[in-house]
Amino acid sequence: MRNLPSREQALQFLRQSGCSRNVVKHCEAVAELAVEIAKACKKNGVEVDLELVEIGALLHDIGRAKTHSVHHAVVGAKIAKSLGLSEPLISIIKRHVGGGITANEAKKLGWSNSIYIPQTIEEKIVSYADKLIEGSKRVPIERAIDNFSRELPPSAIARIRRLHREMLVLMGDCKCPQ
Repeated sequence: MRNLPSREQALQFLRQSGCSRNVVKHCEAVAELAVEIAKACKKNGVEVDLELVEIGALLHDIGRAKTHSVHHAVVGAKIAKSLGLSEPLISIIKRHVGGGITANEAKKLGWSNSIYIPQTIEEKIVSYADKLIEGSKRVPIERAIDNFSRELPPSAIARIRRLHREMLVLMGDCKCPQ
């Protein structure tokens, strides 16, 4: 189960799948922030797999090689599966969008019946870090929420806010990444 690709292999997967240079830079920025968040959580006594966070964050947007719509999460999960990547990585990719996608929302999108809301600490960290990176630059959570508010329903914004509050608690409310 711990058969994670190296950082270099993950970056190679992104390029081979057809991700643009901007997507790769975004993934690298998300990975850097996600590892900082994971270390803050770990320092606060939370058990977290730093390597899984880093590789999952690098690969979270692999589906953008094929589409830039919300469907990049399920497309990315399929690509990851075809590459023989482990379930924990596939789940990070599948569950990173917004603050997660509910079963009802997934049904409306035509997605298979599955869980699309981050469940594990590693999934939550990657999803959260992704919200705080615009392109390859860090943004404050309120700016991210303002931006997402233009395209997502209030229920999705509420999930992002809940994720933010949960991450602050897990990090020990440090004045960490932003």
